[in-house]
Amino acid sequence: MNRRTLIKGGLTAVSSIYLSKLFARTAVQHDASGLSAHFQPTWNSLSNYQVPDWFRDAKFGIWAHWGPQCQPEYGDWYARGMYEEGSDQYKYHCKKYGHPSKFGFKDVINEWKADQWDPNELVSLYKKAGAKYFVALANHHDNFDLYPNPYQRWNSTRIGPKKDLLKGWAEAARVNELPFGVSVHASHAWSWYEVAQQADKDGPLKGIPYDGNTTASEGKGKWWDGFNPQDLYSQRHPLSAKGKDNNNQWAWADGAYPPSKEYCDRFYKRIKTIIDNYQPDLMYYDDTVLPLWPVSNVGLQLAADLYNASINKYGKLNAVLNGKILDEQQRKCMVWDIERGQSNEIEPLPWQTDTCIGNWHYDKRVYDENKYKSAKTVVHTLADVVSKNGNLLLSVPVRGNGSIDEKERAIVEGIAAWMQVNGEAIYGTRPWMKFGEGPASEGAAPLAAQGFNEGKGKAFAAADIRFTTKQGELYAIVMGKPDNNVLIKSLANKNAISAVSLLGYESKIDFKANQDGLAITVPERLPEQPAYVFRISGAIS
Repeated sequence: MNRRTLIKGGLTAVSSIYLSKLFARTAVQHDASGLSAHFQPTWNSLSNYQVPDWFRDAKFGIWAHWGPQCQPEYGDWYARGMYEEGSDQYKYHCKKYGHPSKFGFKDVINEWKADQWDPNELVSLYKKAGAKYFVALANHHDNFDLYPNPYQRWNSTRIGPKKDLLKGWAEAARVNELPFGVSVHASHAWSWYEVAQQADKDGPLKGIPYDGNTTASEGKGKWWDGFNPQDLYSQRHPLSAKGKDNNNQWAWADGAYPPSKEYCDRFYKRIKTIIDNYQPDLMYYDDTVLPLWPVSNVGLQLAADLYNASINKYGKLNAVLNGKILDEQQRKCMVWDIERGQSNEIEPLPWQTDTCIGNWHYDKRVYDENKYKSAKTVVHTLADVVSKNGNLLLSVPVRGNGSIDEKERAIVEGIAAWMQVNGEAIYGTRPWMKFGEGPASEGAAPLAAQGFNEGKGKAFAAADIRFTTKQGELYAIVMGKPDNNVLIKSLANKNAISAVSLLGYESKIDFKANQDGLAITVPERLPEQPAYVFRISGAIS
């Protein structure tokens, strides 16, 4: 997920003639057999989408962004970084495993066993923490599927864990009565893996190709005999053009070498297998808009397939589809996702932010250096996002062996403690007339590309308040421990306020509304919490 210097840019400097020819060459027509065609693979048809209530009410989900790149426990995008000569991951890989011409990412996958993975224990923990949906990674840019399918033999039932990981997660979600989601990232393997077909430019192994050039014929007598590495690395095509940041562009129409029709077809079949066999309630695409858009209609077809499958299963549209960097029309067709960032205002349509307490792929350095987000930071992010009509999808990094470490577990338990007392102000709520007040509201950082404004504004403090509403009640979430009284300026002259209570506190709360705002007398000896929630009756007229 870590974008480093890659830019998920828009469709800049691309002629309409080029796009039309490219789309025609790679477009794939698919028959969603067995499905009633409620939705067609067009933007006009998809714009009839309505976000289901379960997602709007859930507000908080937890994500297992877990795959073979977690095996080295050395951070995001390992399967790319290990081929980037001179990078930290390249140096680490050479020291731990050997040179990437001799020991490539395919060999890392083979070492991944996930022998301590207990999906039901983890999902049960996340439910106790207040998660109302659970999302599991189905594949990443490394192109390795975590479920069986005949279209990608490089999958977790044949290599590495020798298990259907997606099935394990799905069953755990169902047992815990949580909607089940999957995240799909593999559409960009075509260009993302180009580094694997290159070679060192310096040193004793200069010019010796990395293993991304390896073919099936070279596997005789080796552990991967019978597997074609090219089915994993998706190479044997010209390199993409260098983009604005002197790196291969993320957006397909902005520098990437066009994917072949065969590649688009195969990707469609791999993902359609997920829809057919696992019936996810949510699909998260780590793409600008949709997979392979705009050079192929595969993403549009998959969107229609998901929606139609949901209607056929439930009798109504119950599915959620996440996409990034959406225009106004596209936000009507799916749920806009912001990566590691928040909107600066109340959004008219439901949206989601996704973030992680550490790095997307497990990184032992984050553990060693105590760099995880705290439970307090997560709670503040959740309150801010929910006040603006959004959901928070939180990733808790999973170690290569399938477990989480004790520091992560403590953070999850800290979130659980707050949610058990204050979840009333989160679940099933809707935004008020304004999302909040305080210094952090005035210093909010703007969004960049698909997000990435997280932590760039002012830190939250007791002077910052976020608002939510439910069943005629207003909730004021105070983002820190107040010293004396709380003054809510947004409630000036609200003389109809009839009662104020502090969630988790049984005694009466004194208050007074005047021209300056609503003044709340704070009880002495407040317990330590990331945030304090006041329920206010009569404020909503």
